[in-house]
Amino acid sequence: MLYGIAAATTALLLSAVLTALVRGPALHLGLLDRRRQRPLPLGGGVAVVLVTCLVGAAGDWTGVAPLGSGIPRLLVAAAAVAALGLVADVRRVKARFLVGGTAVAAACAVPYEETGVLGGLAAAGWIVGVTLAFRALDHADAVAGTVGVVTAFGVGVCAAAEVMDGLAVLLSVLAAALTGFLMHNWHPARVGLGACGSLFAGFLLASAAVLTRAGYEAGTGAGVLFALTAVASADVVLVVLARRLGGRPLLRGGPDHLAHRLRRLGLTPRGATVVLGAGAFGGVLMGVLVHLGWVARSGVLWVAAGALIAVLLLLKVKRPVARPTATVQVRPQLRVRNG
Repeated sequence: MLYGIAAATTALLLSAVLTALVRGPALHLGLLDRRRQRPLPLGGGVAVVLVTCLVGAAGDWTGVAPLGSGIPRLLVAAAAVAALGLVADVRRVKARFLVGGTAVAAACAVPYEETGVLGGLAAAGWIVGVTLAFRALDHADAVAGTVGVVTAFGVGVCAAAEVMDGLAVLLSVLAAALTGFLMHNWHPARVGLGACGSLFAGFLLASAAVLTRAGYEAGTGAGVLFALTAVASADVVLVVLARRLGGRPLLRGGPDHLAHRLRRLGLTPRGATVVLGAGAFGGVLMGVLVHLGWVARSGVLWVAAGALIAVLLLLKVKRPVARPTATVQVRPQLRVRNG
């Protein structure tokens, strides 16, 4: 317990300092996120990954907080996904390579001895989906980080309930590292998370959730997993529906996400982040209560219903219409001569 508090505190401080330090090199190297209205230097994800891996590995190496069986393999797989994300931050990478690399890492992280082959393959597919969903959440200041912190605490509680102390400590370290990063990413952000950090956080959270639910009944397990990641899942569903109904390519960027639509309803950037964080907290809380057996299994259905209602309501919020470029017509001046 004491080591967990010390590790989280260390991770928070290191992440805050390292995130500030990487901003300059990111600007110098041109490592920028150009999807936003202003180019945003990336590198915050590198700080989160390094701090989480180093603090977690230090506890395991010293024997003070052993990660436990299968957790080192999970951390290595998450680091590999982060490396793939860093490549995507530096240069354009086709989506199939991101999906394929994440799928290989997910296949290595699933505990097949508890899930079975078919269940393990389904779990690996779910991990890939959540990982890419967290990547998609990184479209606005502080959204991915805030949702990641809330989710990490929830999955950490589930891990502690299963006496997975090493995993619980690792998740608390991740939450602290993301909190340190958020000190620089709250609107207006000075540093971005990037694919490196968002893929790492999404992969680690999804894989940890699978480990905590391995061995439970499949139907309830799927419901709990959805509740723990309800906001990320709802964002993906909203984007897919909006672009399908609008006849737009799924992989082409656009203001179709939850935060974009909340902004068009009049919320400030910080307000939209708070609303999404509150939504994530509600889903995570219900998932934890169902996992602990304190609430009936039907509780996850309320989360699914709430997410569906939110998606349908926000789907009615129209995209901004691009204004045509105004053309200025110059009329010839008539000169009148006297006489």
